[in-house]
Amino acid sequence: MANQFQLFKRRRFSAMFFTQFLGAFNDNIFKQALILVLTYTAASKLGAEVSILNNLAAMLFILPYFLFSALAGQIADKYEKSKLTRLVKVLEIVIMTVAAIGFVFEWYVLLFVALFLMGTHSTFFGPIKYAYLPQAMQEDELVGANGLFQMGTSLAILLGMIIAGVLTQLPQSLYWIAVTVVLVSVLGYVAARGIPNMPAMQPTLKVNWNIFTTSLATVRYLYSLPFLFFVILGNSWFWFYGATFLTQTPEFSKVILQGDESVVIFLLTLFSVGVSIGSLLCKSLTKNQVSLRLLPFGIAGLSLFAIDLYLSLSGLNIELAGDNLLGISELFGIAGTWRVFVDLFFLGFSGGLYIVPLYASMQAYAPKSHRARIVGANNIFNAVFMVGSAIFAIVLLNSLKLTLPQLFLVTGILNIVFGVFLYLKLKKHQQQALIQTNDAAKNNQ
Repeated sequence: MANQFQLFKRRRFSAMFFTQFLGAFNDNIFKQALILVLTYTAASKLGAEVSILNNLAAMLFILPYFLFSALAGQIADKYEKSKLTRLVKVLEIVIMTVAAIGFVFEWYVLLFVALFLMGTHSTFFGPIKYAYLPQAMQEDELVGANGLFQMGTSLAILLGMIIAGVLTQLPQSLYWIAVTVVLVSVLGYVAARGIPNMPAMQPTLKVNWNIFTTSLATVRYLYSLPFLFFVILGNSWFWFYGATFLTQTPEFSKVILQGDESVVIFLLTLFSVGVSIGSLLCKSLTKNQVSLRLLPFGIAGLSLFAIDLYLSLSGLNIELAGDNLLGISELFGIAGTWRVFVDLFFLGFSGGLYIVPLYASMQAYAPKSHRARIVGANNIFNAVFMVGSAIFAIVLLNSLKLTLPQLFLVTGILNIVFGVFLYLKLKKHQQQALIQTNDAAKNNQ
């Protein structure tokens, strides 16, 4: 693991790492701050349901992934990546300035526009950063670099949510939020200035600007590469799985654990730290090789700890003595809560073991000329699965009237079925993908 952190000494890694970290950090400060403002302030002023506003916000952020991912992949394959990254970061400064104006003047329509644009920014940056890694890293650095990126993303999401919560509690909170999102976007641009020149992989590509035909063509091309298709299906399942659990965290923290806001942050921290440690360990456990050998352990852990979370939550019966919700220290003293905390940590840990081999495989096996477009296809599938996660939870909780622990149980059992299917498909198609990759490498020599 020590060698893994040596990558930070190399500008080709550290500049892109901090650029993507600050981008994810700012995404989550902005999204979480907007959700808190909508929940506690805007809903009453606008006379709208909180759930409607929050679901609208979630939809607006995900929508660009459906619309623009395939186009973003083409652009990232056609143009040099360091200049593209700096252009995207300039756009982030403009978008966050628009958001700052929206916060200061409480123009909620402007904030929703900024949210859609920030989702668009993330859509165009995704193919750049994930196609950049296999180009900038040596073969024995790729797994370690992906582990660090996954760790950075998890921590950026968590820290962004925490900072948003702190800012909304300050006097003149809207001004603080406005200044923070603009400042972080400027820092992201400064980090991007350090990214070295990374030549375009297909400079002669003619970009198809029709987002619908482009998306269909990208998905069709992905389907012609069975190994990569199932790798991306596995990636997207992780987003489905994670969203199912993390979306319900505030509710089961309050309803089952009787915990206050600090407990929600603590539970999210446990999961995020688990993902980070699992991601970092992938390099050592695979001996720097792009390999699927950790995938069965990740699949097993995701199911085992989801099922045990159902059992541990079902065994809890916490009653409040007064009206005040419990803090973290009070929950530690209640029998059975430690088991819940351990389950959440190891759910995250298993997720790290699961997702890093898949991301590394996606980058290593994708044809160089189409690498960014493969990442674009991945983002389309991720968005579909995340929307599917929300529909899945609504059906089980509202239509079928299952409890939150039962939702976790069903998800854990589904993961066993999907995990076995995924692993068998990947093993079946991996050898063919390896032959194709080697043939392509020989042709390029």
